[in-house]
Parts: sequence; structure tokens; C-alpha cells
Amino acid sequence: MDLIKKASEFEKRKMKSLSTSDRVKISREAKSLILELNKVYKEKKDEKIMDTMKRITAIKRKVEKRLKGAPLTA
Repeated sequence: MDLIKKASEFEKRKMKSLSTSDRVKISREAKSLILELNKVYKEKKDEKIMDTMKRITAIKRKVEKRLKGAPLTA
């Protein structure tokens, strides 16, 4: 399956020393991958697909956390 291969390549990608625009691209790519995987998961109910979605979501959250920055303290 091409989508699973694409997702595994995304997971293996280097995520260090990224610019802001790179982080935005990664976040958008992760979102589209998750949505595509979700469509396939609804049909097949394969746990491997769900695990892949969870791992990509974790990467996406990590990148978005860095994009938004740390909350200001009073």
C-alpha cells in the first residue's frame, strides 16, 4: 500500500533544526496523511493503520507545540 509507505517515510524524516516554514509544511503534511489513513482505517479496521496514525499525530503535536511557542507565565 502506497499510503502506508508514505507514512513510514514521513516518520523517518529528520525533524531537527527546522525553520518555521518547514514546521508548517510538516504539520500540514501530517494532517493530510492522518486524514487519508483515517479513510482507509474506516474501511479495513486494521490496528496497524491506527498505530501509524497515532505515531504521526504525536509528531504533529510536537511540531505544532514548537510552532505555537511556550505559554507566557504571569
